[in-house]
Amino acid sequence: MWLIVGLGNPGNQYSLTRHNIGFMAVDYYLKGLNLSTPKSQFKAEIYQTKIVNQPVIFCKPQTYMNLSGESVQPLMGFYKVSLDHLIVIHDEIDQPFAQLKIQKNRGHGGHNGIKSISNLMGSSDYIRLRLGVGRPENPNVPVADYVLNKFTQEEFTTLPPFLNKACDAVESILVDGVQKASTKFNS
Repeated sequence: MWLIVGLGNPGNQYSLTRHNIGFMAVDYYLKGLNLSTPKSQFKAEIYQTKIVNQPVIFCKPQTYMNLSGESVQPLMGFYKVSLDHLIVIHDEIDQPFAQLKIQKNRGHGGHNGIKSISNLMGSSDYIRLRLGVGRPENPNVPVADYVLNKFTQEEFTTLPPFLNKACDAVESILVDGVQKASTKFNS
Protein backbone atom coordinates (compact mmCIF):
# COMPACT_ATOMS: atom_id res chain seq x y z
CA MET A 1 0.00 0.00 0.00
CA TRP A 2 1.25 3.47 -0.97
CA LEU A 3 0.09 6.82 0.40
CA ILE A 4 0.58 9.71 -2.02
CA VAL A 5 -0.04 13.06 -0.35
CA GLY A 6 -0.43 16.32 -2.24
CA LEU A 7 0.04 19.33 0.01
CA GLY A 8 -2.05 22.48 -0.22
CA ASN A 9 -4.69 24.58 1.48
CA PRO A 10 -8.43 23.93 1.17
CA GLY A 11 -10.70 26.64 -0.22
CA ASN A 12 -11.21 28.37 -3.57
CA GLN A 13 -9.04 31.35 -2.63
CA TYR A 14 -5.99 29.02 -2.58
CA SER A 15 -6.88 26.73 -5.49
CA LEU A 16 -4.47 28.04 -8.11
CA THR A 17 -1.68 29.32 -5.88
CA ARG A 18 1.92 28.15 -5.90
CA HIS A 19 1.50 26.68 -2.39
CA ASN A 20 -1.22 24.36 -3.77
CA ILE A 21 0.82 22.72 -6.50
CA GLY A 22 0.76 19.46 -4.47
CA PHE A 23 -3.06 19.45 -4.64
CA MET A 24 -2.85 20.33 -8.34
CA ALA A 25 -0.52 17.39 -9.06
CA VAL A 26 -2.86 14.95 -7.30
CA ASP A 27 -5.90 16.39 -9.11
CA TYR A 28 -4.06 16.16 -12.44
CA TYR A 29 -3.25 12.49 -11.82
CA LEU A 30 -6.76 11.66 -10.63
CA LYS A 31 -8.36 13.32 -13.66
CA GLY A 32 -7.13 10.48 -15.83
CA LEU A 33 -8.40 7.75 -13.48
CA ASN A 34 -12.14 8.58 -13.49
CA LEU A 35 -12.46 7.98 -9.76
CA SER A 36 -15.68 8.71 -7.91
CA THR A 37 -16.01 11.43 -5.31
CA PRO A 38 -13.44 11.48 -2.53
CA LYS A 39 -13.92 9.82 0.80
CA SER A 40 -13.45 12.08 3.82
CA GLN A 41 -11.22 10.48 6.44
CA PHE A 42 -8.82 11.84 9.08
CA LYS A 43 -9.33 15.47 8.00
CA ALA A 44 -8.45 14.61 4.40
CA GLU A 45 -9.96 13.88 1.02
CA ILE A 46 -8.78 10.42 -0.01
CA TYR A 47 -9.10 8.39 -3.19
CA GLN A 48 -8.28 4.67 -3.30
CA THR A 49 -7.14 2.99 -6.50
CA LYS A 50 -4.49 0.72 -7.97
CA ILE A 51 -1.54 1.80 -10.05
CA VAL A 52 0.55 -0.87 -11.75
CA ASN A 53 -1.27 -3.43 -9.59
CA GLN A 54 -0.27 -1.71 -6.36
CA PRO A 55 -2.90 -0.35 -3.94
CA VAL A 56 -2.59 3.42 -3.66
CA ILE A 57 -4.32 6.07 -1.59
CA PHE A 58 -4.16 9.64 -2.85
CA CYS A 59 -4.61 12.17 -0.06
CA LYS A 60 -5.29 15.90 0.05
CA PRO A 61 -5.19 17.04 3.72
CA GLN A 62 -7.94 19.54 4.51
CA THR A 63 -6.22 20.85 7.63
CA TYR A 64 -4.40 23.75 5.97
CA MET A 65 -0.74 23.35 5.10
CA ASN A 66 0.79 23.91 8.54
CA LEU A 67 -1.16 21.00 10.06
CA SER A 68 -0.83 18.44 7.24
CA GLY A 69 0.65 15.85 9.59
CA GLU A 70 -2.70 15.66 11.42
CA SER A 71 -4.07 13.87 8.35
CA VAL A 72 -1.00 11.97 7.20
CA GLN A 73 -0.01 10.37 10.53
CA PRO A 74 -3.41 8.76 11.31
CA LEU A 75 -3.84 7.61 7.69
CA MET A 76 -0.42 5.93 7.83
CA GLY A 77 -1.42 4.08 10.98
CA PHE A 78 -4.95 3.15 9.91
CA TYR A 79 -3.88 1.75 6.51
CA LYS A 80 -0.60 0.33 7.87
CA VAL A 81 1.50 2.21 5.30
CA SER A 82 5.22 1.92 5.91
CA LEU A 83 7.32 5.09 5.88
CA ASP A 84 9.12 4.02 2.69
CA HIS A 85 5.72 3.93 0.92
CA LEU A 86 4.85 7.55 1.69
CA ILE A 87 5.27 10.09 -1.11
CA VAL A 88 4.63 13.76 -0.29
CA ILE A 89 4.23 16.18 -3.22
CA HIS A 90 4.81 19.84 -2.35
CA ASP A 91 5.89 23.26 -3.56
CA GLU A 92 9.59 24.12 -3.37
CA ILE A 93 10.78 27.74 -3.52
CA ASP A 94 14.46 26.75 -3.66
CA GLN A 95 14.01 25.23 -7.12
CA PRO A 96 13.26 27.12 -10.31
CA PHE A 97 9.71 26.99 -11.58
CA ALA A 98 8.88 23.73 -13.42
CA GLN A 99 11.89 21.83 -12.05
CA LEU A 100 11.20 18.79 -9.91
CA LYS A 101 13.32 16.76 -7.57
CA ILE A 102 12.75 13.41 -5.86
CA GLN A 103 14.40 13.15 -2.45
CA LYS A 104 14.22 11.02 0.64
CA ASN A 105 15.10 11.67 4.27
CA ARG A 106 15.65 15.43 4.05
CA GLY A 107 14.99 18.26 6.47
CA HIS A 108 11.90 20.43 6.10
CA GLY A 109 13.82 23.43 4.72
CA GLY A 110 11.32 25.81 6.29
CA HIS A 111 8.29 24.17 4.66
CA ASN A 112 5.63 24.05 7.37
CA GLY A 113 3.63 21.21 5.77
CA ILE A 114 6.73 19.00 5.68
CA LYS A 115 7.65 20.09 9.22
CA SER A 116 4.20 19.05 10.47
CA ILE A 117 4.38 15.62 8.79
CA SER A 118 7.94 14.92 9.98
CA ASN A 119 7.18 16.02 13.55
CA LEU A 120 4.07 13.85 13.86
CA MET A 121 5.67 10.87 12.10
CA GLY A 122 8.80 11.22 14.23
CA SER A 123 10.90 10.90 11.07
CA SER A 124 11.71 12.59 7.79
CA ASP A 125 12.68 9.27 6.17
CA TYR A 126 10.01 9.34 3.46
CA ILE A 127 9.92 10.25 -0.23
CA ARG A 128 9.30 13.83 -1.29
CA LEU A 129 8.48 15.07 -4.75
CA ARG A 130 9.55 18.70 -4.63
CA LEU A 131 7.88 20.80 -7.34
CA GLY A 132 9.78 24.00 -8.07
CA VAL A 133 7.83 27.26 -7.88
CA GLY A 134 10.88 29.52 -7.67
CA ARG A 135 11.42 32.54 -5.47
CA PRO A 136 9.93 36.00 -5.91
CA GLU A 137 11.88 38.17 -8.37
CA ASN A 138 11.50 41.12 -6.02
CA PRO A 139 13.46 40.37 -2.81
CA ASN A 140 11.09 42.68 -0.88
CA VAL A 141 8.14 40.33 -1.49
CA PRO A 142 7.75 38.02 1.54
CA VAL A 143 7.98 34.33 0.61
CA ALA A 144 4.67 33.60 2.41
CA ASP A 145 2.88 36.14 0.21
CA TYR A 146 4.61 34.83 -2.92
CA VAL A 147 3.56 31.19 -2.44
CA LEU A 148 -0.02 32.24 -1.65
CA ASN A 149 -0.26 34.17 -4.94
CA LYS A 150 -1.59 32.60 -8.11
CA PHE A 151 0.75 31.52 -10.89
CA THR A 152 1.50 34.05 -13.63
CA GLN A 153 -0.16 33.63 -17.03
CA GLU A 154 3.16 32.44 -18.47
CA GLU A 155 3.52 29.85 -15.68
CA PHE A 156 -0.05 28.62 -16.27
CA THR A 157 0.87 27.67 -19.84
CA THR A 158 3.78 25.58 -18.52
CA LEU A 159 1.80 23.89 -15.73
CA PRO A 160 0.17 21.01 -17.70
CA PRO A 161 3.46 19.52 -18.98
CA PHE A 162 5.07 20.11 -15.57
CA LEU A 163 2.21 18.35 -13.74
CA ASN A 164 2.35 15.54 -16.30
CA LYS A 165 6.06 15.13 -15.57
CA ALA A 166 5.28 15.03 -11.83
CA CYS A 167 2.75 12.22 -12.46
CA ASP A 168 5.33 10.32 -14.48
CA ALA A 169 7.79 10.72 -11.58
CA VAL A 170 5.24 9.26 -9.14
CA GLU A 171 4.68 6.24 -11.39
CA SER A 172 8.43 5.79 -11.77
CA ILE A 173 8.83 5.71 -7.98
CA LEU A 174 6.14 3.01 -7.77
CA VAL A 175 7.54 0.92 -10.63
CA ASP A 176 11.30 1.53 -10.56
CA GLY A 177 11.95 2.51 -6.94
CA VAL A 178 13.11 5.82 -5.55
CA GLN A 179 16.77 5.51 -6.62
CA LYS A 180 16.07 4.85 -10.31
CA ALA A 181 13.29 7.43 -10.35
CA SER A 182 15.64 10.02 -8.83
CA THR A 183 18.27 9.30 -11.47
CA LYS A 184 15.67 9.58 -14.21
CA PHE A 185 13.88 12.77 -13.05
CA ASN A 186 16.23 14.88 -10.94
CA SER A 187 17.73 17.62 -13.09
